[in-house]
This record gives sequence, structure tokens and C-alpha cells, in this order.
Amino acid sequence: MQQYLTSRYAGTGGSIKLTPEDFCVEEIPAYLPAGEGEHLYLWVEKRNCSTLHLVQLLAEKLQLKPAAIGYAGLKDKRATTRQWISVSAPSEIDAETLSTLDLGAAIKILSVTRHSNKLRLGHLRGNRFKLNVHSVVPDGLERAQNIIHILEHTGVPNLFGAQRYGVRANNHIIGDAILRADFARAVQEIIGAPATISNIHWQKAAQAFADGDIDTAITVMPRQMRDERRLLQALRGGASAKKAVLSMGKKILRLYLSAYQAHIFDRQVQMRLDSLDTLWPGDIACIHASGACFRVENPAAEQTRADAFEISPTGLMPGKKAMLAHGQAGMLESALLEKEALPVENYSALNGLQVSAARRPLRVRAEGLTCGMEDDILTLEFSLPAGSYATSLLREIVKAQ
Repeated sequence: MQQYLTSRYAGTGGSIKLTPEDFCVEEIPAYLPAGEGEHLYLWVEKRNCSTLHLVQLLAEKLQLKPAAIGYAGLKDKRATTRQWISVSAPSEIDAETLSTLDLGAAIKILSVTRHSNKLRLGHLRGNRFKLNVHSVVPDGLERAQNIIHILEHTGVPNLFGAQRYGVRANNHIIGDAILRADFARAVQEIIGAPATISNIHWQKAAQAFADGDIDTAITVMPRQMRDERRLLQALRGGASAKKAVLSMGKKILRLYLSAYQAHIFDRQVQMRLDSLDTLWPGDIACIHASGACFRVENPAAEQTRADAFEISPTGLMPGKKAMLAHGQAGMLESALLEKEALPVENYSALNGLQVSAARRPLRVRAEGLTCGMEDDILTLEFSLPAGSYATSLLREIVKAQ
């Protein structure tokens, strides 16, 4: 049974993402390009296209390595999104070349300029959303307004979005297997059990792999699943499960490892839903304006700042060099870590894939949160800080049955 911060209020019900236009996202950059510098900056609008697919497409079209393409954040595939992309390109590739580049009907390059540095993950303030929810209940607007009132005062549970866990919701399981050096289990989870896969071609590939027919698995695996195909090709070439998994590349492997961290963090959010805005003894609080963290020595004295949404309690993203909470908050974290029974040294066991600990606020503020309704379609508009997910707010309002 799902848990909600606003459980005493009925949800609106309804369906999201029936079309890419139902989920519109616009990046709020940390800075605007200066207009000069060695890196080309592209303001791109894309429809039904993931950020990683765009990166791959640009690299192929420009005959560059994917590492030459920078981005500040990953955006949903089934959506209409606008974001900045940077290109580190040789001099023969200029703004005019990029502005006339044909990337298909789903991708539009709206403008091209220059800046002095490459875009990197985290170089953004947040994202602005406009979402449509179809087929909500007749009193959906009133229900949404009641829930929004709570979210504005308490904050939005800072849960990770479903996309962090992948289409089969098992990225964290793969990350767990990698951290425990159980690479055979990681392979099985990456390829997947046929019965759990809806894509017919992927399902056939998974069945062929289960039957020991790697050649057929490679042949029928969807071409866009490049990482999975690379894994299978490594296995066919005689690589061990460990070498095959590591051959997939650091980008996808870091995604699996971060999903494991996200899973542990989300459990902490769920355990503290009744006190997201309340500081506990021993908490480590985050200052929203700066992102800095400090240990709470006197919860009563600091609570006024939490009430003003200046600070919030944080949860642990486990890894090496962790800053652990003490007291009541520390007991919760320790219990989770003890249950995981993952040695701290495992976070540093793989060269180039070390997992560093971090603290993340248990709640965030949704700025400019408004809603409207026409017929049975509820429209929501709001902004969230970088690293937070619209689906975390949406789940509170819709409340899946």
C-alpha cells in the first residue's frame, strides 16, 4: 500500500503522459551562456526523446565522441522538454552548422550561442513544469487545491522519480548487485526475466539469453538498447560476468549505483512522512539557499527556521565518507544500514566507480504551484529545484488506486 504525506485527502485520479505535450519541462539554468567561448551552447526543444538519445544523435551527426556533448540534467523521454546542450567541437563546426542541423521532426534547435565551459550535470537551478492529468474525478480541482495547500506549507516529499529506477523498476537492484560484486546477478537483472518485459523484441532477446543462445539474443535485442547489446557482445566474446558488466561504460554503471543510493534515501523519506518539516535530535539539516549542511544540536531552537522553509532535515545517500546523523535521526539511518549489511569498503572497490555519500533534503518547495481544470483535464504548473522530480508532487495529487 502506497504512503502519502497528504493521505487524509482523496486524490484526483486520472492518467498522465497520454501524449508528450501532457508533460512539459523547461530547464532553469544556473547561468546563461555569455555569447563567447570555445563551447557551443544549444537551446533545444525535443518531443518524445530522452537526453541521452539526443546526445548520441548529436555525436553521430557531428562525428564526435559522446563525451564532447554536455548537459546539465536528464529529461524525461515521454515529454516535451527544453534544455541547454553544450558541444565541444572543432572549429569547422560553428553556430550556423548546428542551427541548420537536421535531427528529425522531434528535435528543434531553437538557438545557438557560445560559452567558456562545458555543461556538466548539476549546472542548473531547477525545472519548470506544466502537466496535464486526464480523466480526473468531477471534483478534481477542489481535491487538488486541498492537497496543494498542504504541500505549500509542509513541502513536497523529495522522493526520486520512477525514471531513476528504470522501465522495470530494478536499477537499484542492479546497483546493489554491483556493489556486492555479484556480477552474475547483475547480468541477469540487466537482461531481465522474459515474463517481466513488455517489449516483445526485448522479451525474445531475454528468452534467448535464458536459453543460452547469446547470438540470437544479440540479433533480436532492440537496437536502441546499446548498453545491453554491448553486455551481450562481451559475454559472447568470452568475458566474465564482471568484465561484461564493466564494459557497459561508466555512465550507465553510475546510474545503477545512484539508483541504489536513491532507494535507501526514499525509504528514509517514507519513514519520516509524518515529520518532513520537523527537526529531530541529531538531524543533519540542509540550508536551502546554499545547499550547506549542519548538525542540529538544538531542534527546538532551529525549528523556526524549518517552519520558514529556510532549512529542512536531510536523509542519507549512502557511500564513502558519509556524514551520519546522531541521536533519534541517527538510529533510523543506522537501522537501515545494518539491514543492508553492505561493507563501507565496497563503495570504493571499483576503480573509477567510487560511490561518495551525500545528504539530500527530505522535502523541497514547489514554487508557483497552481492548478486549473477544463472538462476532465487538470493542469498543474510549478517549479522544482534541481534534482527533484515532478512525479513526487504528482503522486500526492493523483494518488494511484
